[in-house]
Amino acid sequence: MLLPIGDDQIKGGHYPTFSYGFILLNIAVFVYEYLLFPESAYYITMNYGAIPSEIVQGQDLHTLITSIFLHGGAMHLIGNMLFLWIFADNIEATIGSRRFLIFYFLGGLAAHAGHIYFNMYSNIPLVGASGAIAAVMGAYLVMYPQSRVKVLFLVFPFRVPAFIFLGIWIAMQWIDGIGELQISEQTGGVAYWAHIGGFIFGVLGGFYYRSFVKSAREEIGF
Repeated sequence: MLLPIGDDQIKGGHYPTFSYGFILLNIAVFVYEYLLFPESAYYITMNYGAIPSEIVQGQDLHTLITSIFLHGGAMHLIGNMLFLWIFADNIEATIGSRRFLIFYFLGGLAAHAGHIYFNMYSNIPLVGASGAIAAVMGAYLVMYPQSRVKVLFLVFPFRVPAFIFLGIWIAMQWIDGIGELQISEQTGGVAYWAHIGGFIFGVLGGFYYRSFVKSAREEIGF
């Protein structure tokens, strides 16, 4: 398994306020849930997680946003925050905090759309920031394809171009997503189609924001 642990950082640009702020907010929400009684944590998940069968009926639409800040466990949180820490700051530094904020939430909505399309009758709440983060990764692929991602294999660190790492990642999501469609019974687990939906949105956004990379390089010289 290849675990990303860093990337090439751009110099200058906008300070990644929301990139780091979202990490702190997600951790704070998780700690708050952890300190609650199990029944209360279950209540939060069921009432603030996005349940596809309710969303398609126009119910509890606010959960399309609140669910992005909920996580199902410590490893779920740590994995998402690691990817957010690695890939988000370069995007925000390039396009600016306000644009990044809008892009992040739209990416989350696109991720929900991908998941709900294939799980319209599911009563299982969708939680996690991975769909919005997948949008960030899609944009990163287009905007910084040659950036080197530092990965860890066993105990050996090395660097690979972003287009290789992210290409492998989305290919795995696609393969697992197709496999998931073969299972008729709805079960909890990884929301692969949320990842795919967010990533596709991010790629499209990356093409739109790609001109910002050239402008930033000319302005601050990175």
